[in-house]
Amino acid sequence: MSLRPTALTDPLRNRGTAFTLAERAELGLTGRLPAAVETLDEQASRSYAQLQRYSTDLEKYVFLDSLHDRNEVLFYKVVAEHLAELLPVVYDPTVGEAIKLWSRDYRHSRAVYLSIDRPEDVRASFQTLGLGPDDVDLLVVSDAQEILGIGDWGVNGTDISIGKLAVYTAAAGIDPNRVIAVNLDVGTDNEILLNDPAYLGNRHARVSGQRYDDLIRTYLEVATELFPNALLHFEDFGPSNARRILEEYRDTYRIFNDDMQGTGAIVMSCVISGLKITGQTFAEQRLLVYGAGTAGTGMADQIHAAMIRSGATPDEAKARVWLVDVDGLVTDDMPDLPNYQQAYARPAAEVADWPRTGGKIDLVTAIRQVAPTVLIGTSTDHNAFTRDVVEAMCAGVERPIILPLSNPTERIEAMPADVIPQSKGQALVATGIPVPPVEYDGVRYVIGQANNALLYPGLGLGTIVSGARHVTDGMLLAAAEAVAGQVDPTPLGASLLPDVENLRASSATVALAVAKAAAADGVATRTHDDLVQAVQDAMWQPVYTPHPAQA
Repeated sequence: MSLRPTALTDPLRNRGTAFTLAERAELGLTGRLPAAVETLDEQASRSYAQLQRYSTDLEKYVFLDSLHDRNEVLFYKVVAEHLAELLPVVYDPTVGEAIKLWSRDYRHSRAVYLSIDRPEDVRASFQTLGLGPDDVDLLVVSDAQEILGIGDWGVNGTDISIGKLAVYTAAAGIDPNRVIAVNLDVGTDNEILLNDPAYLGNRHARVSGQRYDDLIRTYLEVATELFPNALLHFEDFGPSNARRILEEYRDTYRIFNDDMQGTGAIVMSCVISGLKITGQTFAEQRLLVYGAGTAGTGMADQIHAAMIRSGATPDEAKARVWLVDVDGLVTDDMPDLPNYQQAYARPAAEVADWPRTGGKIDLVTAIRQVAPTVLIGTSTDHNAFTRDVVEAMCAGVERPIILPLSNPTERIEAMPADVIPQSKGQALVATGIPVPPVEYDGVRYVIGQANNALLYPGLGLGTIVSGARHVTDGMLLAAAEAVAGQVDPTPLGASLLPDVENLRASSATVALAVAKAAAADGVATRTHDDLVQAVQDAMWQPVYTPHPAQA
């Protein structure tokens, strides 16, 4: 019996009951399917009805994952038609629950696994795919050290890369035939996994140092050599590694780190909208970040770059950024400062006479001393933005931008239902989780969600369309401006960000802006007579195309 995949077992070719009778005869499928010949719309309607029978998001995730494994077109048809509803199911937060169970519930492999114990296999691992240099647009890679706030999950984190690619396709039409999910299995420090007989990854502690760096370098070299036109997306790396890899390689390879650059850019969108209300420029902002990990410092990086573009010198921009972490205000005399915090550590002499609580300069004290215009929370410190914090922000500036971005709900720094009345409606608020509008003093305040999915799919599409050699700060800023440009934030209570309901149209808008910025920054390698049409043509659609006969 032949072991070659048939049109029914290959998810990229399978269309199930939508195969016509002629196709069934041509492909050797006569008698293999029920008599009815359905349309894709009919299949999607049935699949969505089946999905609704499940009561939990994790059950829905498993159903959609199985559909993804047998019929990609149908999977993306269902997800694209119900994107706002299903985005949290196919990715964050549900994927986090699925990852915890990944080894025990292992069903199917959709990824390339690169083991730190066999670096010599990196090239061969990609070559088994049979893909040529012009066949791949995007790779998403993770070493799963910092998964969505749930920590180190080793090879279980594979679904992070797969889920990210699913969002790229559903939201921006990145062709699923031209993407690769990659897991870097460097071990894990998760004792639960190391002692779980079902765990499928390398059963040793997480490797760091030279061996780790060598694997990263080998991955970048081989992936770029084999797929020279592909964007290399890094996801959920640990804070120190994420920043170090990005800084070392962003000018050499076509790489993008969503945790740092994407999150930073979507926060930029919030601030851009806020500045339309305050009438200020980026160069006039004073930024305080509470929770100075990868995400928080990535946001600081993007706003710092915007300050410079707005007229500040690098030193002036740096002097307008403050970080507060678990040990209080980050200062340059603190021992063992992570490399990602060192750039913004304040001179100890500058704050020597500031009041201290328990030996550290706490959040409220820092706000009272700095009078920040923008407060960002990425701390996972639930309810850290107290009434005192909000009132201190409002005492410093008339319309403070307050962004409690930690998720899920039990980790958010403050709920808008508290911030809005505490600020007497003056705070400009967006969150990292979806929240309902807030009614206050006769006004309905719509709260935008700083969801990276508003930005990174379009950024990726624009990078692909333009053939950009690198992802520049100008491209990130263009993406942020394109997101912010889709809403009018000036009416009282208006959202700072667009909704995800029209994500495909939004992603096309972002892609167009990014491609233009790539050309302006001199990194584009492709030109188009009609860039708008080029973006549309590049967006894969979940439709059944004419089916070639089985070879």
